[in-house]
Amino acid sequence: MQIAIRTIGNSKGIVLPKPLLAQAGLDGEMTADIAVENGSIVLRKPAKAVRFGWAEAAKELAAKGGDVLLMGEFGNADDAELAW
Repeated sequence: MQIAIRTIGNSKGIVLPKPLLAQAGLDGEMTADIAVENGSIVLRKPAKAVRFGWAEAAKELAAKGGDVLLMGEFGNADDAELAW
């Protein structure tokens, strides 16, 4: 497949066909990682941030009561006398 490279101001641009984006898994993405590898321009799905979705998962878990302590609160009896 060949596509046209268009002038956009001082830059160049291309329009990627929707089926091509879908095949690469990029059809629902708003951004992509881009790199030049061995003379080719390569687009990839953006890497998800570390711990992506953890906050939402924790909220859902708490809403279902799944965040209770398994062993309850416990400490050393002597800890009450310590001054911090």
